Amino acid sequence: MKKAQDLQEILHRIDHRGYPAYKDTAGAYQFDSYVLSIDHVQGDPFASPSKVSVHVDGKKAGFPADMIQQKHTRIALADALIRKFGKEAQQYSHKAKGSGKSGLLSVSRPGQEVLERSACEIAPDSGNLIFRLEIGFPANGRSINAGELIRILFQFLPACVQKSLFYKNADQKHLQKVKELAQDQYYIRTQLKQRNLAAFVADGSILPRESGVSDRPMKQAVSFCSPPSMAVEIHLPNAGTIKGMGIPQGITLIVGGGYHGKSTLLKALERGVYNHIAGDGREYVITDDTAVKIRAEDGRSIQKTDISMFINGLPNGKNTKSFVTEDASGSTSQAANVIEAMEAGTHLFLIDEDTSATNFMIRDELMARVVHPNMEPITPFIDRVEELSYRYHISTILVAGSCGSYFYKADHVIQMMQYQPVDITESAKKEAERFSDMTKDKLVRKEADPPSFHRVFTAGKGSANERMKVKGMGKDAVSIDRDTIELRYVEQLLDSEQTMTLGYMVKYAKQHLFDGKKDMREIAGYLERMVEEKGIGAVCEGRYLPCNLAAVRVQEIFACLNRCRTL
Repeated sequence: MKKAQDLQEILHRIDHRGYPAYKDTAGAYQFDSYVLSIDHVQGDPFASPSKVSVHVDGKKAGFPADMIQQKHTRIALADALIRKFGKEAQQYSHKAKGSGKSGLLSVSRPGQEVLERSACEIAPDSGNLIFRLEIGFPANGRSINAGELIRILFQFLPACVQKSLFYKNADQKHLQKVKELAQDQYYIRTQLKQRNLAAFVADGSILPRESGVSDRPMKQAVSFCSPPSMAVEIHLPNAGTIKGMGIPQGITLIVGGGYHGKSTLLKALERGVYNHIAGDGREYVITDDTAVKIRAEDGRSIQKTDISMFINGLPNGKNTKSFVTEDASGSTSQAANVIEAMEAGTHLFLIDEDTSATNFMIRDELMARVVHPNMEPITPFIDRVEELSYRYHISTILVAGSCGSYFYKADHVIQMMQYQPVDITESAKKEAERFSDMTKDKLVRKEADPPSFHRVFTAGKGSANERMKVKGMGKDAVSIDRDTIELRYVEQLLDSEQTMTLGYMVKYAKQHLFDGKKDMREIAGYLERMVEEKGIGAVCEGRYLPCNLAAVRVQEIFACLNRCRTL
């Protein structure tokens, strides 16, 4: 391994030469307390910044074993280090001047949720730490400005590393709190399963967000308070006893007037599949981590999905046991989303009436009398929701503002009143009984055959080659060569780094897994296990691991593969 002094000598030698001479710096260099690795050098000052990683020996980093041995605390620690390093790097970014991206220090920028990221990896056994970032190598025009890069690599970067990646220099009380919060959140997740709960929302939680473009908690917002009939207590390992609303497994209806907080509660439950940082307001909003938000998605691609549980007898004779379309309607897309979520192993559906296809969710009695059921190919969700619960053990939490028919099906009814929940199950059931005569002629549906999940694919002709490029388009889409996969309606994706991970997964699957033998569950399960065992970088086969990847759930892996049009 080369020494830091060797790097300085190289930089002095190539100063003022053409920009491609920066390629000579690639390699690993031993600094006093860490190894600096220049993994990829940009070819031009206006190109994507150079990829750099910092490697710190576990003994020198010095983080306590109880912070790194368990996965949930290790991810929380890495998240805290990324945030700290980002604050430090922000002070130095672009202080080194030049053309293009000269002087840029770019570090992953986490939001309110805690995710495993390629930006910081900590080995559970040794504590060895790798931190990845991007640096814009300085240039004057297209000539190397080595003096400015020396400032970055020998002044700015060491300052960030020393303040961020060594336990002796860290805010140890803060890191202790980070660890304890992660332990408490993990404990609540175990309690959901033991207590047969679909979700838990702690008293005092702040659910409203600052604005449509900010995910921070709203100032002076009404804090959450559980209805007494649904209150549960949980004794946490660190924070002591907390009280909150436990939403039981089964069918739960959330109702209320407009602007009273129905969708706000559902949005918090959607995000509750992830842990949140301290101060977010949703630290103890914990949802079954297999939960999937279900919505209509006009225009999406559907490939070989068995939607016969909900749609049969289409007038064009299309096979709904292996339904294929490049331009789905609202009802067929929502039916496919339900079946695909079942295939992905979800135990909880989260549905908002506002983003659903009306004809998929409900068919009122008058319409059923005017248009005979034999002429209607759609079996609405309301006629399957109980079957999903008792036969497939899939709970449903549904926000409804205008449709009262679900009162007959619901096990629990929560009314939101000025952002506070009220348990109105008993009164809602009594009121529904008064109208029971309207349902006397209701069609009784037979149980549907279990959907078939044996869907086998091959990658489209010419779409599986090693030179495929993955390009992220924010949270909304990812492109693998010319195949753009639309993800804007996969609402539980929170970060552009997650879409990048999904892009690399699809690329890997196209190259190695879509062989015409493995079905979708085998492929998604293989990708999930691969990342679980070897880390996020396992699906990247390049010379270096990108610093902009974040972990995804198997549910989002399915969602992305299912929207790939070239299979």
